[in-house]
Amino acid sequence: MATLLRRALFPLRRIPSSPRPAAGKSHGAGLLYPDHIPTSPLQKALLAAGSAGMALYNPYRHDMIAVLGETTGCHTLKVLRDQMKRDPEGAQILQERPRISLSTLDLGKLQSLPKGSFGREYLRFLDVNRVSPDTRAPTRFVDDEELAYVIQRYREVHDMLHTLLGMPTNILGEIVVKWFEAVQTRLPMCILGALFGPVRLSAQSLQVLVSELIPWAVENGRRAPCVLNLYYERRWEQPLRALREELGITAPPLRVQGLA
Repeated sequence: MATLLRRALFPLRRIPSSPRPAAGKSHGAGLLYPDHIPTSPLQKALLAAGSAGMALYNPYRHDMIAVLGETTGCHTLKVLRDQMKRDPEGAQILQERPRISLSTLDLGKLQSLPKGSFGREYLRFLDVNRVSPDTRAPTRFVDDEELAYVIQRYREVHDMLHTLLGMPTNILGEIVVKWFEAVQTRLPMCILGALFGPVRLSAQSLQVLVSELIPWAVENGRRAPCVLNLYYERRWEQPLRALREELGITAPPLRVQGLA
């Protein structure tokens, strides 16, 4: 499977050339945004097959999960984009294109916020789980500039969803978030992760997942409005409890920190 993916990627690698063009200028022949790699339908199919196999073999291969999302989610991304355009906050996000990274986050401000605020809890999540917003791969294989931003935004708010749902980054927590995302977004990679991720769980964790956590994630995913329509960067000061109530997200039925 790895060989299949390398064969698909090999002819797509660009030879380094001049520095990236400034904003508003051309990104080169056939390129729609700085990291764009144009691909044919056959190349997308090969990339999808290879990345799916690698992601199932190792759920922590976020690079493979990213490729899978980009090569299988075109139709769904259009639906999500249209949902954002119909929502005032979502439309503003599409227009302003905010990004979430260490260079855009004011960590000092987040640290100074009151305990229990969304921003403070998000910072605590990053610290406790030793994750960074800079680990999100840039979009490469989506052949539409606006849709490329939609999937990039989905990736960059993923840790916000962990914070809202109170889920850690162990495999059980990731599966629970994937179930929530699958209901919310209908992205094929989320559905695949939700269905096949549990194969690596212990019998005890699988029982807890099926009997308690999946029903909870599905119920919250259905009840909450589209999570891509939330301008998270403007909600830092809001108490996490109040934000959950606004979105209709209830507390998880149990702690999953020690389960795997």
